Amino acid sequence: MARIIKPLSPLQIKNAKPKEKPYKLFDGSGLYMEVTPIGSKLWRMKIRIDNRERLLSFGKYPDVSLEQARARRDEARKQKAAGIDPGEAKKRQKREKAEKAANTFEKIAREWHSNRLETWQPNTARDILQRLEKDIFPEIGNLPVSSITHKQLIDTLRKIESRGAHEIAKRLKANCARIFSYAIQHGLTDRNIANDLTEVLKPVRKGHFASITTEELPAFLKAMNQNDARLYMPTRIALRLMLLLFLRTSELIETPWSEINLETGEWVIPWNRMKRGKLAMNPDKTDHHVCMSKQALTLLRELHSLTGGSKWLFPNQRDPQKPMSNGAILMAIRRMGYQNQMTGHGFRALAMSTIKEKLHYRHEVVDRQLAHAQKNKVDSAYDRAMFLDERKKMMQDWADYLDELQASKI
Repeated sequence: MARIIKPLSPLQIKNAKPKEKPYKLFDGSGLYMEVTPIGSKLWRMKIRIDNRERLLSFGKYPDVSLEQARARRDEARKQKAAGIDPGEAKKRQKREKAEKAANTFEKIAREWHSNRLETWQPNTARDILQRLEKDIFPEIGNLPVSSITHKQLIDTLRKIESRGAHEIAKRLKANCARIFSYAIQHGLTDRNIANDLTEVLKPVRKGHFASITTEELPAFLKAMNQNDARLYMPTRIALRLMLLLFLRTSELIETPWSEINLETGEWVIPWNRMKRGKLAMNPDKTDHHVCMSKQALTLLRELHSLTGGSKWLFPNQRDPQKPMSNGAILMAIRRMGYQNQMTGHGFRALAMSTIKEKLHYRHEVVDRQLAHAQKNKVDSAYDRAMFLDERKKMMQDWADYLDELQASKI
């Protein structure tokens, strides 16, 4: 007959003194306290698994109270009844806890970033990592990804907002959501807390690139002429070509002379230099035909006499091996007195609205000259086949309109 063991009392445990040799105070059902010669009071449990006696450790008193030790004993008995080895279960939990601690947000974020590198342009990849390193990692980077709370992420994002960087906070929230999704798919957490934050950040009002209106065009042309003496000759030509051709700034200033035939007046920009051609995933491989007016061709021939010995239409003044920087166009606009009123991209918006309003060309024709994305390959092929002649006429009409406007208003 099994010996009946009287459960321990808190007073017994408190009054237990060390002896020369370790001794045990039994509580029943395999649980006991071992008192060591140095006075440590350790919770132990003997349990038989597969006909073998196992010793479980539940911690040290008073860190683990009598009630907690009994709860752990009861849990071990339930595990045994369910066919689970409590010792192995404890080791597994310890391993999982260590893995969670090792899988910090920064570690997972860098894995996600490395995994996505092939889908981004180098500049995009660099910017994403730099933003994480500056704003996110110092706040929550060392925390296990599974332990981060809504409040911790909210506090991190609001700190970014507090300096007025609302758009950056919004983008970082989106990237954090992608990182948490990556962690979920790898079994490292079970909730995407960034996706839950739908009403936390202040809404960001989307703006447009600064651009003058059609009504302001005569004054802009006058300012352009008045400031010619203050501008480097290639920069003056670049401004006029931006107005005549309304290309994206990079598409103009990064042009090599090899793309242009000054004899025939043909200019074809290879697809991989176009905005959508630079996409890492599914790039648009359509070359862009730049339809030019006589005025634009005359400017290019004048430019060739200045920079024709260089690779670039607009070589950088400090390093001729590189093209002119975007900042040169913005600086020229600033010198004209149009800071925050006009941008390089503003020439495109100005041309779109004015050509449709004053010259009455269809939106599709102007849109194709702007090299906007086409819905599908059929649309793209149709545009090339049907719009090229119309675009050539439109670009000449646009140049003539600007000349007439300048002659009558200035």
